[in-house]
Amino acid sequence: NECVACNCNLHARRCRFNYELFQMSGMRSGGVCLNCKHNTAGRHCHFCKEGYYRDSARRITDKRACKACGCHPVGALGKTCNQTTGQCPCKDGVTGLTCNRCAKGYQQSKSPIAPCIRVPKPAITDNRSRQPTQDEETQDECGKCKKRVRRLNFKKFCRRDFAVQLQILSRDKDEDWVKFTVAIVGSYQKGASDRTPRKAETYLWVPKTDLACKCPKVRLGRLYLIVGKYHQEDKLRPGFVVDRGATVIRWKDKWQRRLRRYLKQETRGKCVS
Repeated sequence: NECVACNCNLHARRCRFNYELFQMSGMRSGGVCLNCKHNTAGRHCHFCKEGYYRDSARRITDKRACKACGCHPVGALGKTCNQTTGQCPCKDGVTGLTCNRCAKGYQQSKSPIAPCIRVPKPAITDNRSRQPTQDEETQDECGKCKKRVRRLNFKKFCRRDFAVQLQILSRDKDEDWVKFTVAIVGSYQKGASDRTPRKAETYLWVPKTDLACKCPKVRLGRLYLIVGKYHQEDKLRPGFVVDRGATVIRWKDKWQRRLRRYLKQETRGKCVS
């Protein structure tokens, strides 16, 4: 094939060819930009890196297209924000774009862990009329959350339908689900190639109740390894659906070599059903 110019939106001068992405794009493009500048990231330097969000008033080719999140160090759960709106993830009782003030019905406390607490209500003397606390209700709803296994062996790899490396870009709500827009960084499951989206970006679906219980714990801007199975009902939601049976691990570079070794073993027919 003839050489194609890098498409880095004026944020990088060099790019490299990635054959896996070339296949996933339908043999159209496999370029990956190197050393994205101006606080951008992605294979085309087309979205903002962790801690920044897109300025809708500027084009992606503008040097100032990405603005700092500016999340409050005490009121926010982290330094990352929604890549589209710039909304920081706030702690309970905290509101504002940067999580810098208490919500209605809350008052400021001296604790950095819970900076805003509910305004106390008049005490109820009758114990029979006592209402369960919010923590008790949450614990009943969540039950015992099964911890994700931090180790991945070849046997478990063979029993799953997909194994992909994803970067979380943005978050939206869809009825009882939370829909994350994600960038596919790498796919390591040959058996699921027909169902893996043939594009660089897709969706990750997590039940809203599971996410509230931190099952799994997903943060914007971070890289994750997602290993799971497809279900019949997943056809209603394009992309990948994560339930409590899936494995969600924060990505580490050491995984790449091991997953490629597993993929070669699977190709040679060493997976046992």
